[in-house]
Amino acid sequence: MLLLFDWSLPVKEPVLLFTIILLVMLVAPAIMQRLRVPGIVGLILAGALLGPYGLNVLARSEEVVLLGTIGLLYIMFWAGLEIDMISFRKNRHKSLTFGLLTFAIPLIFGILSSHYILGYDWLPSVLLASMFSTHTLISYPIANRLRVTKNEAITVTVGGTIITDVLALLVLAIVSNIATGDMNLMFWIRLGVSLTIFIAIVFGLIPLLARWFFRVVETELTFQYIFVLAMVFLSAFLAELAGIEPIIGAFFAGLALNRLVPHASPLMGRIEFVGNAIFIPIFLISVGMLINLNVFFQGKEAIMVTIVLTTVALLTKWIAAWLTQKSFRFSKVQRQLIFGLSSSHAAATIAIILIGYNLNILDVQVLNGTVVLILITCLWSSFTTDVAARKLVLEENEADTNLSKQEQRILVPYSNPNTLTYLIDLALLLKAPNSVEPIYPLSIILDGDASREQVLTNRRLLQPALEHASKESVKLQPVHRVDINPVGGILRTAKELLVTDIVVGWNGRPSTAERFFGTILDNLLEQSQEMIFVSKMIREPLKHQRLLVFTLPNCQYEAGFLEWIQRLAYMALHLNIPVEIYAVSESVTYLQEACRKEKGLASVKIKTWMDWEEVTNIHRQLNNNDLLLFINARAGCISFDNVLDKLPTYLESTLQNHSFVLLFPNVEYPVNN
Repeated sequence: MLLLFDWSLPVKEPVLLFTIILLVMLVAPAIMQRLRVPGIVGLILAGALLGPYGLNVLARSEEVVLLGTIGLLYIMFWAGLEIDMISFRKNRHKSLTFGLLTFAIPLIFGILSSHYILGYDWLPSVLLASMFSTHTLISYPIANRLRVTKNEAITVTVGGTIITDVLALLVLAIVSNIATGDMNLMFWIRLGVSLTIFIAIVFGLIPLLARWFFRVVETELTFQYIFVLAMVFLSAFLAELAGIEPIIGAFFAGLALNRLVPHASPLMGRIEFVGNAIFIPIFLISVGMLINLNVFFQGKEAIMVTIVLTTVALLTKWIAAWLTQKSFRFSKVQRQLIFGLSSSHAAATIAIILIGYNLNILDVQVLNGTVVLILITCLWSSFTTDVAARKLVLEENEADTNLSKQEQRILVPYSNPNTLTYLIDLALLLKAPNSVEPIYPLSIILDGDASREQVLTNRRLLQPALEHASKESVKLQPVHRVDINPVGGILRTAKELLVTDIVVGWNGRPSTAERFFGTILDNLLEQSQEMIFVSKMIREPLKHQRLLVFTLPNCQYEAGFLEWIQRLAYMALHLNIPVEIYAVSESVTYLQEACRKEKGLASVKIKTWMDWEEVTNIHRQLNNNDLLLFINARAGCISFDNVLDKLPTYLESTLQNHSFVLLFPNVEYPVNN
């Protein structure tokens, strides 16, 4: 059978083709995450490496093109679904202004540079310039991950995207009809009538149908998802019939269903999950497969075309973003975010160029230069959006002064019942003094033939911990869960019990496989939103004589800032020992204000230090009876820093004789969806 299998490249066998794509989707973002590079960059580069112009492992076959098209439509639909319609209506004139600016400026500069610098005739210059006007929201998932999509700048950018793409594709239709000799009065009549019918169906009929369907199948989440997906592709198809690009139809479908799919609903969660897991990554890989770096070796003319195309594309989008900022008094960070989102060229761009190439309006130099343009602008957009979105979090997330009254519930997952006692002791320190809620020890038993026996064994081994808790007058409510995955079991239990705090044990340095794919803790941090405490106790918590707290720069901007201050106050009350907090100067005022309101932190000392690099020297000032609390951050959060990657090694090698706790504040949403 092995000899009969076609091993030639590119891969033609569908099962193997999809297997390779899935492995790329698994490995490429993981590598980029370790390098602190946006994951979408890894997918684009992987597509370029394995594509027809790289190692030729993957071809842009019909299957890949189909899935990539679905991914693009999904991005546009998601953008329409996520947009805040109230803010959109309020800022529609701003979206219109930005859309016209980001269309007209690239078009004008593009026509002039194409004609006078590259030497093309006026008709090819107009078509080439329309490519500069388009952009694809390829970095929108980055803004969504950092939860800044409600910002006015993004609302304006998303609204402007649809305007500039519609106008650019209208230019394409006009130029192509001129080139083929079909430009006449009937063209305009046909286009106007078809667009009117299309808009009436999408914004009139689809919402009525959706309301009826959601009412009839209220509890059937799978059917609801399939219905929504069907409406997206129906709208895309109707847009194509109307003479405009399908991406416009997908975006309009998102707008039409916006109010019917609540942002916090299970249906929205499923839409995000499937898009992030399958369709959008495949689209990014397919974009990468268009990239041909060999154009740089085809002579000076090819390089000249590429440089001009890339420079004009980025410069004109920046000018449009700058004028938008000045017109509406946006901040510099908002301008940077608008520029980042609107600077990437992908699907609409390649569609325009391919049509022009097939009509013999544009030559192969432009086609190759455009493909390199796609690579550069996608990378530029990803990095710019990531940096700007993080800065925007700093501007928007000033620390709140009122704590929520959410009922505190503490979950203590454990794998070894013999180490549970110290974890229960830490959980007790974190409990509100007047709380009557039990502590929930959780054992995860992997599903299998021996799972029943393992549950009985764990119940028996838990007895010493129960006796210890009874002496401390602590109520435990053990939970034994059979699951196929430890992290999945913890996450599902946390949701079922409405858990606010998770206490786990320290496992030391990760293995090689864990460094690449992530430890249980890495995966738990990535997928959860609860506050997480990682504990290593070498003595009973009550025997410590001083509590030292080390904070991160920008810690005050995290969503869970006041919550971890509150937990620190509970620890101080229970331990009744001196508390010292180390913080950078910018955080001191926020910490003082937050601690002032907590009874247990009235006498806390706050000391200034430069940054976490100083941790490597702090052990010289420690006593063996000190308890260290490191306020950490999840990757992607505003206070995260690359120096945290060195922390596990330092803890394992230098602080072996000290008790410490790593605290990861809660987040409003999982950081990496």
